[in-house]
Amino acid sequence: MDWRPRGCLPVNQTNATPAAALLAEITADLAAGADLRALLDRFLEPLVRLADARAGTVRMLSPDSRRFELVSTRGLPPALACAEQLMDSHCGFCGQGVDEARVVWTRELRGCAEITGDAFFGETCRCALAVPLRHGQRVLGIYNLFFEHDVQPAPAVLALLRSVGELLGLALEKHRLEAENLRATVAQERQLMAAEVHDAVAQNLTFVKMRLPLLRDAIQAGNQEGALAFVEDIRETLGEAHSSLREIVTHFRTGIDPRGLAPALAALAGRFTARTGIPLEVDEALAAPLPDAVQAEAFHIVQEALANIERHAHARHGWLSIRAGGRALELRVEDDGVGTPAAGAGPADGAHYGMAIMRERAQRVGGTLSVGPRPGGGTTVHCALPLPAEGDKP
Repeated sequence: MDWRPRGCLPVNQTNATPAAALLAEITADLAAGADLRALLDRFLEPLVRLADARAGTVRMLSPDSRRFELVSTRGLPPALACAEQLMDSHCGFCGQGVDEARVVWTRELRGCAEITGDAFFGETCRCALAVPLRHGQRVLGIYNLFFEHDVQPAPAVLALLRSVGELLGLALEKHRLEAENLRATVAQERQLMAAEVHDAVAQNLTFVKMRLPLLRDAIQAGNQEGALAFVEDIRETLGEAHSSLREIVTHFRTGIDPRGLAPALAALAGRFTARTGIPLEVDEALAAPLPDAVQAEAFHIVQEALANIERHAHARHGWLSIRAGGRALELRVEDDGVGTPAAGAGPADGAHYGMAIMRERAQRVGGTLSVGPRPGGGTTVHCALPLPAEGDKP
């Protein structure tokens, strides 16, 4: 019994219209960004009909290229379709099609019958075709057509099937690249979020951690005035942490003073000295306006550099220089503390993570950052962030 819908004719040299329409439809769906699995499923049945086949399957190659995952079937017995959900990508004529990246026609189906234990192969189906879904020489999937009669499709049909395989391979490659891009984007966003939490929240919590022993000592010594001062420091710092966290959750970024970088750095320097007791000399010469992205990264780089001085340097004095001149914004943060760790010693308490974040922030806007010893003792953090040429929009 002919299972094909009435009116559907197989493709041959005198019936090219269905083939052209099919290719045009696949191309249109690719351009429209159709769902990949729906696309593969949708065009399987027309391929089975046009090739005058008994049944068909379409499969995607796993990321490790070791297995095929069944996407859709037409005309296979239900039990066989269930058994074919996963198969070795190097098995039989399908494996030959993948390994050689070419269309394979075969009459040898005993291996398929032995693997599946189904009489479909060899009795109902006597011959089969494997068409790789490839992009260039990269095979990303395969579709199979199964035939009742030992009649190989005509050259025009094979040419059509090969073209369809290439178009569907393009769809698979597009899907693969989009998935990789999504993974990279998610990883980058996680990294950015980690940097924002580290800069805005972790630093405040570290300050609170450092104040708590002082508060305890003041309470034990009966120093009410000192204890109240430490409580006020902790209260203000926790308020800053809460505001920063709320801003991160809302906007995924912590902002700086809306008046610009200079006022933001002045406030940051004031808080640093008030919190640590370390005098910080500020030498600022900024031209306005600066690009928003550069201002934000510059602020957070200085913030992290000062936090490292507070946590690790045991410094008596600090210096901050920030100047915009020519095509770069130059930042320099220095201290007279214990200096950078010896090679292999590794900074403690998250300093290494903070250095990595500073470098990532600089690189994000095309800049560079270096950390080294300061002449006379201590540490110097130097950063150069590129600026647009005069006349360019910031």
